Amino acid sequence: MSARRLLPLLVVLLALTGCAAIPTQTNPKPLGPSSSRQATVEAPEPEKDLDALNLVREFIVASASPESDYAAAQAYLTPDARKAWVNKGTPTIIDNIFGTVPTPGDSDLPADAKERTVILQGRNVGRLEPDDSSFQQQSGDLNVPVRVQRDDKGQWRISEPPPGVYVTVADFQRNYQRVTLFFYNKDRNVLVPDPRFVVVPPASGIPQRVTELLVKGPSSRMRGALFSELGPNAGINKDTREADDGALEVDLTRLGDPSPAARKRIAAQVVRSLLGVTSSRIRVLLDGAVISSELRDWRQNDIQSGEALITPTAEERGMVASGGKLLSLADGEQVKGPVGTGEYNVVSGSQSLDGSQLAVVSRIGPDAVRMRVGAAAEPLREVELPAKTMTRPTWLLGNTVGQPGTEVWTVVDGATVARVVRSEGGGLTSPPINSADLAPFGPISEMRLSRDGTRVACVIDGTLIVASVVRGEDSSVALRSPQKLQSSLLGNNVLSVDWLAQDVLVASTSLSSNPVVRVNIDGLKVERYNTSNLTAPVTSVAAAPGRPVMAVDHTGLWSASEVGDVWRGSQVKPDPDAFVFYPG
Repeated sequence: MSARRLLPLLVVLLALTGCAAIPTQTNPKPLGPSSSRQATVEAPEPEKDLDALNLVREFIVASASPESDYAAAQAYLTPDARKAWVNKGTPTIIDNIFGTVPTPGDSDLPADAKERTVILQGRNVGRLEPDDSSFQQQSGDLNVPVRVQRDDKGQWRISEPPPGVYVTVADFQRNYQRVTLFFYNKDRNVLVPDPRFVVVPPASGIPQRVTELLVKGPSSRMRGALFSELGPNAGINKDTREADDGALEVDLTRLGDPSPAARKRIAAQVVRSLLGVTSSRIRVLLDGAVISSELRDWRQNDIQSGEALITPTAEERGMVASGGKLLSLADGEQVKGPVGTGEYNVVSGSQSLDGSQLAVVSRIGPDAVRMRVGAAAEPLREVELPAKTMTRPTWLLGNTVGQPGTEVWTVVDGATVARVVRSEGGGLTSPPINSADLAPFGPISEMRLSRDGTRVACVIDGTLIVASVVRGEDSSVALRSPQKLQSSLLGNNVLSVDWLAQDVLVASTSLSSNPVVRVNIDGLKVERYNTSNLTAPVTSVAAAPGRPVMAVDHTGLWSASEVGDVWRGSQVKPDPDAFVFYPG
């Protein structure tokens, strides 16, 4: 019998026998990239006789692709719902494991009921900010009602979809690409990453989407901490696309009349932001003309990113505070000067990025510590900053390569974020830092300035948190826009944190399942380091660009260069409560 003749018969049979009862729930399943269907312009109809629970599940799967106004997902909606569905915003991202269950009252409905309510259950992961496409982490359970009804063919369709678009992490990562925009720190001598996410299809349009985000400026969480050399009125003169000679042309407008130095910084910001999405040379234009007379086309080696300012030199191998002394990670020997003899009873310490300066926390009594600051290998000056406890110090970068930073931070008694500033005359002052936005999270046990000085990573009540560092024209400093990272995985078990790169953190925990992890600053991606040889809790961790990660547990000091590496024991044998650190 032909399919055309069979279809009316099936409809009659369904009407006589009643539609099959829907299952009581769909079991949560992890969805990977292979689970998601590819959206097309003419989206196929849902599978025939799909029950209500699986209809909602497949709707979430189809929502992964924004192509043709979410055509694949709209196929699961009633005609009226297609008109009313609000899908113009950015997606909400949920865990790969989710379920669809009926509401308790649905069990009393007859098998041939025309309407039902399905609950979409899972865990929130985050969302994209609608104004700048940056990732905002969210947590907590997801329980969203979805109303479904039968159409005139007896097929379930969604009549009241959830507002917005819900996609799983796996499907989000398949359809969206992480791109890294770059802006300047306040001194405009270092380019700083500001990650975003753009829709992949079509891939040829990604450079244009990156350019559109770049001219809008820093993300909302980093405004005041980062600065765009393009200025607040920047626009796009014409679409970013490949020219006939193979160069990627970026044509900007409304930049005013920038100086030659500013033109180079503009080019550096544009080129650095596009390097991750093109292998072509990049031609930066201003109103159709090359932006700099010195160079027509740019590659990575042609720009100054300030990387040398924020990267410790190879000669500075790092240190560990153990037994009241500072020991060198190079050979385990005591560091020269009073910090290495035990005279200061050192609890923790930090080295300036150029290696010439030290800051240590010195215990002076059972419930009293002081900070000491000064040139390495020489007596250190005590800072008038009374405290019972201090977090290990952290240094701000210097203004030029080889110049020590003039500012070092710590947290006093878990609550007051303090900085010690050295004046040109050598005096030490402690101007305040506004950390009110961090106060609701609890006591601070660890704080690390990013080596570019624009962010802080903190351990607050055992939670990993990152915040922006906003510097005012009056030299005031405030910590803004705090965000928890991977709180659902790490909980309140984080013990230590450090910066592996400008946009990557390494954290140690008390969890045997995740003793050391690597986390992107947007919080979406987390990777677990190999657990071999480590014993939780891992009380201290140190990281830096191009250096192995160092970790301290109660059995000793360990190092690993990559997440999959087996941890190697060190010849340095510190105490279990030691603090390990690299310059910064």
